[in-house]
This record gives sequence, structure tokens and C-alpha cells, in this order.
Amino acid sequence: LCVMAFVTDIVPAQILESPKLGTIQYHPSLLPEHRGPSSMNWPIIQGKNKTGLTIFWPDEGLDTGPILLQKETEITPDETLGSLYFQKLYPMGIESIIESVHMVKKGTAPKIEQDHSKASYEGWCQSEDAIINWGENADQIYNLIRGCDPSPGANTKIQGCPISFFKASLSPTKYESTPGTVVEISENWFKISALQGSINVGRVQLKGTPKIMADEFIKTNNLVIGDTFG
Repeated sequence: LCVMAFVTDIVPAQILESPKLGTIQYHPSLLPEHRGPSSMNWPIIQGKNKTGLTIFWPDEGLDTGPILLQKETEITPDETLGSLYFQKLYPMGIESIIESVHMVKKGTAPKIEQDHSKASYEGWCQSEDAIINWGENADQIYNLIRGCDPSPGANTKIQGCPISFFKASLSPTKYESTPGTVVEISENWFKISALQGSINVGRVQLKGTPKIMADEFIKTNNLVIGDTFG
């Protein structure tokens, strides 16, 4: 039995079929939804409240093979890509792979065809996909930030310099300021106005530099209320 945990290439059929018991693969979404390489980012970005994992029998398609088992997990309102993976889908994946191997060994592992009519596919979630649109509502911006935390980082610009946001939180407080404007500065975060709410940012990364906490960014860049992002 061949077990594949994270595969970004389509493996040829002769390799998949060479083991006596076949090949099984872990995928961090509830197939057929979110086929593709960034299947953990997109459910968060899209504001969904659940996701999960699939152990399936890969074929020559892209995450299209028959399902062996699936397990669901909640996406909490403040879930990030990092917490979803390290606290949920990673440990769940280990348990599910072990469970699946035992099922294959016993001859009880099913092969359930996917409903391809319900399939969705997204490509890699890259920096260009994570540009903040300050014309969107605060909750949509927050979903983008947490779905790209820790990578690739939801990004915008300040004084023409690209900057990514991490360790953010959503605030219901509304301001009359233009979306993207710094409206409050605290010791450990700064708040940016948005439509129908605002965003607290606790960590940032200027392009080409390491990630730093908001307090360091505030001091070293002389951030003041009224500064704008976008």
C-alpha cells in the first residue's frame, strides 16, 4: 500500500497501481469541494463554517478519485489557516490515515465515487490572490486575512510599500473614515476602518523583511491616526 500525505503533482497511473493494495491519499477538504493545492485557505477566505479532510484513492485526475473516508471539522469565526491546519486537520489527518490503513488491511475500505457535479477547484492561494480590497465589508477582509495567515499573507500598501497583515481580529465598531484609514492605535495593535466594521492588526510584514509585531511597526514607521492603506 502506498500512502501519500501531500502531493502537488499528478502521479502517473503506473505508480499509483504498482502497490499490491493500491494507493491512498490525504486531502485537506471535503471532496469534491475545494480540489486543488490550497484547499485549506479557500474555505476560510470564502467565510465557510466547516471543512474537513478526505482520504481517497487517487487516479489520474486532480483530486477526483473515489473516497475512502471523510471527517468534518468546524471553522470557528476567528480560525486562521495556521490554527485550522496545526490544531485540527494535521492531527485529524494522522488519525485518519492510520484508520484508513487498517481498513485497507482488513479489506473493508470503500471506494465511493465523488459527485463531480458538486466539485469546485481553486489554484494556489498566492500573494496576488490575497490583495485586500478596501471596498469590501470588514468581515470579508477579515476572512481574507485569517485565510492567508500565516501564508501567503493578505496584503495592501502603505505609502506605496507592500505590507501583509497577520494576527488580526474583527471589530464591529464603524467609523466615518475612508476604508483603509488608521483610526485607532493601541500598545499592541492598530485599527483600520472598513465598511460595516473595522480590523485590528497585531502583526505585519513589509515586503522583503521579517514579520514583526504591530507595536514595533508603529514605532519604527511612526504610524499615526489618519495614515491610510491601499
